[in-house]
Amino acid sequence: MIKILPPLVISWATVLAFFLFGSSWLTGFTPLFAFFIFSWLLIAITFSALTVVHEAEELAHLLGEPLGTLILTLSIVIIEVALISAVMLSATEAPTLARDTMFAVLMIVLNGVVGIGLLMGGLRHHEQEYNLQGASAYLAILIPLTLIAMVLPNFTTSTADGTLTAFQGVSFSVFTMVLYGLFLFLQTGRHKGFFVGPDLDENTHVAGTDALPPDRAPSASEIGKHVLLLLLNILPIVILAKSLAGVLDYSIAALNAPVALGGILIAMVVFTPEGISAYRAIVSNQLQRAVNLCLGAAASTIGLTIPAVMAIALFTGKTVILGLSNINMVLLAMTLFVCSITFSNIRTTMLEGAVHFTIFLVFLTLVFSP
Repeated sequence: MIKILPPLVISWATVLAFFLFGSSWLTGFTPLFAFFIFSWLLIAITFSALTVVHEAEELAHLLGEPLGTLILTLSIVIIEVALISAVMLSATEAPTLARDTMFAVLMIVLNGVVGIGLLMGGLRHHEQEYNLQGASAYLAILIPLTLIAMVLPNFTTSTADGTLTAFQGVSFSVFTMVLYGLFLFLQTGRHKGFFVGPDLDENTHVAGTDALPPDRAPSASEIGKHVLLLLLNILPIVILAKSLAGVLDYSIAALNAPVALGGILIAMVVFTPEGISAYRAIVSNQLQRAVNLCLGAAASTIGLTIPAVMAIALFTGKTVILGLSNINMVLLAMTLFVCSITFSNIRTTMLEGAVHFTIFLVFLTLVFSP
């Protein structure tokens, strides 16, 4: 509890401060003051996000895989949707924000985190094993969801500029939620074993952790405590998202930075804690947990963010551009193709990590020099 209390105090004290004085602080920015406010909010949100990861990992130790990792992934997606929604609702015009954020998450997760993780894992362990069936299941849902959400809108004839009609948006959102819901049902039920490492069985908790022994089920009070702390740390992020959105909007305009940078910053805030968790799992030779985190985050980003964004667009009349640019479509196709090769063998090496990380560096280069 001592480790949890300081971040919780910092985040809720920040919420109180912005509730009392935020209306005056967030008007009439100067560059220096905007930097101070942005740094303050970023620190508070990052502390809360890190604590969310801690509590989700505690639940993972209690509940075992893949349910524990699923809780962490869904918690991160809630934060992502909150930040995207706040920026969309507060910015005067941010039609590409959701697309840029989702694409940045995919590039950071599938290339940045996977690349660095496999490089470090290969350096330390030479080869690492995972459950091929689970990775194949993730890719089977990730590839169509991603192409439907971020490529298909460029080729529909009802609208232009990568947008969807209301009917298309509602239909695609329903299809997406049903498919992702079916995937979650199978992941936590009938095919739970697909998402457990090859050296574990379905009833074994995460290897190398202080998990409960298999013969003792977690008590309701143990689970309830961590769920409560999880919610108490997610709420400040959701509340402070609007304030961060205002500062972010001003800063990008003042610096004349690429519009896509806003999505990248949101993606970095959202996924950094989960990325740290994935990296620690790889270094501890728990590649299956890292695969669940990375591929699960990518799938849930598309499966849950798209319906939320389309709902906001439908009820507020905001324009949402989902179709990627030609350059980014090439990057996405290359990423999905390389992922299919990387996760087609039960073992990974440093070479796959180097390939993924190279694609990530190309992505960063093209953001500033398209």
